[in-house]
Amino acid sequence: MTNPGYKRFRPRWHRERMPIFWWLGQFSYIKFISRELTSLAVAYTAVFLVVQFWALSQGREVYGRLLEFLRSPGALVFHVLVFAVLLFHTVTWLNLAPKALVLHLGGRRIPDRAVLAAHYLAWVAACAAVAWVLLGGS
Repeated sequence: MTNPGYKRFRPRWHRERMPIFWWLGQFSYIKFISRELTSLAVAYTAVFLVVQFWALSQGREVYGRLLEFLRSPGALVFHVLVFAVLLFHTVTWLNLAPKALVLHLGGRRIPDRAVLAAHYLAWVAACAAVAWVLLGGS
């Protein structure tokens, strides 16, 4: 038997309104949001790499037009800015490595500096290998 006048009580949860620019309150928040926004540059670079492969597959004429566009001052400035953002992204990502990767060797923890140095050395080695291939090393 149920009460016909009963209405199920549903409490309203108290939620404080959060302004859209909440992250401007502290430098650590600004750094965090900036770091997250750099993922847009990473996505752009991935898409642009696909566009380059597509243009290359279409023949010399299409690829030549793309290269001509890339030589324009606006494209050069834009890609220098993208490179700077990608550099910031890479450095902040590598600096997170000791916090995310805790290694132990012989029952002892490997120091954060060693983990960080290994990541930077791997980055430099990868960049050197790519440069060697792109510059026609044999």
